[in-house]
Amino acid sequence: MNKIKENFRRYFIYTLIFGLFSTLTSAEMIIFPAKGQTPEQQQKDEAECRGWAVQKTGVDPVQLAQQPVGTTAPKKGGAIKGAAKGALVGTVGGAIAGDTGKGAAIGAGVGAAGGAMKQGSANQAQQQADAQAQQDRNAQMDTYNRAVQACLEGKGYTVK
Repeated sequence: MNKIKENFRRYFIYTLIFGLFSTLTSAEMIIFPAKGQTPEQQQKDEAECRGWAVQKTGVDPVQLAQQPVGTTAPKKGGAIKGAAKGALVGTVGGAIAGDTGKGAAIGAGVGAAGGAMKQGSANQAQQQADAQAQQDRNAQMDTYNRAVQACLEGKGYTVK
């Protein structure tokens, strides 16, 4: 049952991140030369406004696009590492009690469960961090786009 919950959470987070990214990339501005500016003038004005927006906001979309958002690849091996550590501790405990084999088996089982729980928590925390990083990136791009829009409107363009 926990595996189903984990898969559902993972699917939900991936869907959320993909949706946010899709919104970011599809939110391209439509610019109309309301004062009869030539295509050459519009191209020049757009370049100036994009440069101004980078200076004003500190957000460079080119650099932002090159930065990795995060790694949502789940970490593996937590149960195995936990089992190995548990077996070692169990062997020591079993040696004290007189049955190293039984102690190792019990320790491995407890260690595997603990390792799997730690791994699940780490994966969930990483997914949440990735989602937050994507939200931060979207907020930065929104700020940059609003600055470009304000500049272009100031130069006599209609921007949607």
